[in-house]
Amino acid sequence: MSIVEFEKNRSLDAIMLGRIAIDFYPEQKHCPLNKAQTFSWYVGGSPANIAAGWARLGGKIGFLGKVSDDQFGTFVVDFLKNEGVDTSHIAKGKENLGLAFTEVLSDQSSSLLMYRNNTADLHLSVEDISEEYIAQSKLLLISGTALSMSPSREAAFKAVHLAHRYNVRIVFDIDYRPQNWNNLDEVSVYYAEMSSHADIILGSREEFDLMERLVNPNSDDKASAAYWHAKGAKIVVIKHGKDGSTAYANDGQCYTIKPFPVQLQKGFGGGDAYASAFLYSLMGGLELSICLERGSAAAAMVVASPSCSAHMPKLSELIEFIEEEKRQYGEMIHNN
Repeated sequence: MSIVEFEKNRSLDAIMLGRIAIDFYPEQKHCPLNKAQTFSWYVGGSPANIAAGWARLGGKIGFLGKVSDDQFGTFVVDFLKNEGVDTSHIAKGKENLGLAFTEVLSDQSSSLLMYRNNTADLHLSVEDISEEYIAQSKLLLISGTALSMSPSREAAFKAVHLAHRYNVRIVFDIDYRPQNWNNLDEVSVYYAEMSSHADIILGSREEFDLMERLVNPNSDDKASAAYWHAKGAKIVVIKHGKDGSTAYANDGQCYTIKPFPVQLQKGFGGGDAYASAFLYSLMGGLELSICLERGSAAAAMVVASPSCSAHMPKLSELIEFIEEEKRQYGEMIHNN
């Protein structure tokens, strides 16, 4: 029996809920943002990147979100549609689309300047959440950024309650961004509440610390996994950046993987590729170790590329990358 059982005969493999944005990348290499002259632009936002990545691997993906009713909104919806994502439940409104400007100063130094004031994604409302749409899916992924403000916070919890009704598996991607949160207590309260509904939780060690500061403070990875397993989670994935990641299953399986060696181009976007490949593989019935390996490999491929959403790997590319890396460097994964 699989660690996570998914309903069959659903028209969608997964629905993402959360932000869609635009990322601007300076075309001048290793250039401070204040000196950049020209930019390339791509769809961004963690759930949008995951949607694109999962669809490119072959998944049937839907989206619950809200974008600006202007050319920026049209750009992001058209991109997702062209990637095969169902965009029928992406609403449009008068609010702005979130924007992020990337600064890559070197292979080891990169950052994001985010504009998140009055963004459309945070105005997703309960009226935008369709019971019929959620009932069509095997899985619902909630991005933690959606919990930072109302009305998207209530929309996310409505979606989760409906997902429970139809046995739709719930993934919580912690996805902490400091913008729009009032204080760290809010972060812990809403993240912990959402995680108590989740079958799968994905996040960095720092994100788990933020989530657990009121409910399970000063934990290490094993203690965090045990805490959320006791709350009902079946899989807990904790990431440590360049030190790798570990997947803990509630049946006792535990695997750690070190990152695949690549020449870095940036320090962000890897987590979204990781989630798309990990979840695609898990839904495909693969062993937890293979899901972890594919997730880590997809992350490596994206941080070694010039952007995020436009450079998510296809399945054939992912498999070829893993085979070549293992020929050169050996196995990356070990059973704890």
